[in-house]
Amino acid sequence: MEKNKVSLVIPMYYEEKVAKECYKRVKEVLNSLENYKHEIIFINDGSKDKTIEILQEIAEKDKDVKIISFSRNFGHQAAVTAGLKEVTGDAIVIIDADLQDPPELIPDMLQKWEEGNEVIYGKRKTRKGESAFKLLTAKMFYNTLNALSDVEIPKDTGDFRLVDRKVVETINSLPEHNKFLRGLFSWVGYKQYAYEYERQERFAGETKYPLKKMLKLASDGIISFSNKPIKLVGALGIISIIISIAILIYALVSFAFKLNNLSAGWTSIMVAVTFFAGVQLLSLWVISEYIGRIYDESKGRPQYVIDKKINIEK
Repeated sequence: MEKNKVSLVIPMYYEEKVAKECYKRVKEVLNSLENYKHEIIFINDGSKDKTIEILQEIAEKDKDVKIISFSRNFGHQAAVTAGLKEVTGDAIVIIDADLQDPPELIPDMLQKWEEGNEVIYGKRKTRKGESAFKLLTAKMFYNTLNALSDVEIPKDTGDFRLVDRKVVETINSLPEHNKFLRGLFSWVGYKQYAYEYERQERFAGETKYPLKKMLKLASDGIISFSNKPIKLVGALGIISIIISIAILIYALVSFAFKLNNLSAGWTSIMVAVTFFAGVQLLSLWVISEYIGRIYDESKGRPQYVIDKKINIEK
């Protein structure tokens, strides 16, 4: 009987300190799977250090290692997307190179896949080596996203997961440009299983997700999976009108009964002006985010540009 094949998708961005250890541990795990063939797809996301040189050396010795190298940095989600388009396995594992998500968990995840689960997503019980600020913002992000989204996205998850081939084919068929993958894997449905584990500290190097990129990811997630923010704009407009009418009525009553309690002057005027100006600017910002996404999609540019491929058949 022909063996099933497992494919690993591993994005890399300035990971010269991690690349060799990542390959070593991943390869040891895959070699232990007697009933599976395997392939490892590394995506170099525009790294300018020695990441690509190290990966090329590995690929020369191991033909199961495939490399996609971008022309510049296009981002983590684009790198994973590129890897998913090249996989040939029956089960696909998405895992980061920093080894915070232990590759030694893959055999257990494959067992869950063999039991009929089609999306086995990693759910973090603990997150070692991460700051209180990172933990707090992550919690706030998932609470906000689930409050706004029509699709429930599991909390304390990342991109670490094992998915069935047909799920990947569904994801690849989606035409949208700015993909928020962990949300899409929830959106497509199928039989899902939460695999709990303890997330480790980074093996070496520094996180590639500073605050700026975290905010970009949060924006992608919220805008991709919810139109409630744009509905809130309408609600803010209605509230603003009600407040304006209330202020007008109060002013008319004060004038009619000569209460003379509006002599504060500039304070009340400036509060009203700044409040409504703030509502308008906030509304314009929310609307512009959605229009900007429509503009990006309409241009039809590719999500990434590939400089070269190694060990991948054309």
